[in-house]
Amino acid sequence: MLSTEKKYEIFQTRNIEYSGQFYMAVKTTGIFCRPGCPARTPHPENCEFFESAKAALTAGYRPCKRCHPMNLPGEAGTLIKNLINLVENDPGRKWSEKDLLARGIEPSTARRQFQSRFGMSFSAYVKGRNLARARAEIAQGGSVIEAQLAGGFESSSGFRDAYSKTFGAPPNKAGRDPLFVDWVDSPIGPMITICSETALYLSEFTNRKNLKGQLDKLIKVYDRPILPGQTQISQKVADQLQAYFNGALTKFDLPLKPTGTEFQRRVWDALIAIPYGETRSYGELAVAIGNAKAFRAVASSNAKNGLAIIIPCHRVINTGGGLGGYAGGLDKKRWLLTHEGQPSHY
Repeated sequence: MLSTEKKYEIFQTRNIEYSGQFYMAVKTTGIFCRPGCPARTPHPENCEFFESAKAALTAGYRPCKRCHPMNLPGEAGTLIKNLINLVENDPGRKWSEKDLLARGIEPSTARRQFQSRFGMSFSAYVKGRNLARARAEIAQGGSVIEAQLAGGFESSSGFRDAYSKTFGAPPNKAGRDPLFVDWVDSPIGPMITICSETALYLSEFTNRKNLKGQLDKLIKVYDRPILPGQTQISQKVADQLQAYFNGALTKFDLPLKPTGTEFQRRVWDALIAIPYGETRSYGELAVAIGNAKAFRAVASSNAKNGLAIIIPCHRVINTGGGLGGYAGGLDKKRWLLTHEGQPSHY
């Protein structure tokens, strides 16, 4: 467990990596905050810490209006949710800055929040969703002109160029099926999922090192574009992750499409076999796959599984009991193990 001194230091340095893992309440103001709050840090004697927002509320504190501790870390704000609803409720429309202003939305604010949340501009999101709709129209037997209209393209040449660049073929040949990226809020930070209509290809925390490299690998291996959107599988993933974080699910039931070598897939199968609430050392995992000397390769495979939490590499620790590594950050690994009932001294 983090000491009181360490928690105070995290607030002083505005370290957002711990956002959602504990809360600081200020006795003199009666408010409580999440790590990373931009407000000035009070003197330590005026602070007390809580493990949950509910505990702080029960103690009589009210949520800070600057860091919004009742929201999940990275949770899409009201503006972003409204923008997404605009796109989904009016398919094919090209949203201009004038359209946004007419709805009381400042375009620069929308651009900044979308870039922060999704790593793309609002206009890029709209274009991706419209191209996905156009591809679906063609896949369902629609004509090219129907697909062009579904995608909101006024110019047939512009539609052909954008479609061919994205799907690797002109509209009259449908082209490559896309994969769809969606975003999931969690108590320890936002995650992304990438799914087809039939399987989950990737689930990762957005702060994971080399996340771009993983996305590039998917595109290269499967030769499929990645567009924003949801499928039945991505919704199932989001539902099961939420149930896991709520303590209502201990074993995932999802169609998986992990991307790796035969050796790596053997390691990942062994990881999935580790029961909820238990851990294994890297050496024990090597024995489980029948190669006791391969613990270093096992550790490397752990870090490359690409399906965070669902392939539970967080359940593998050092032989001496130390945490070991975790691509999403040791703070997240510690939280996950504690969540699953492991000793809190990790």
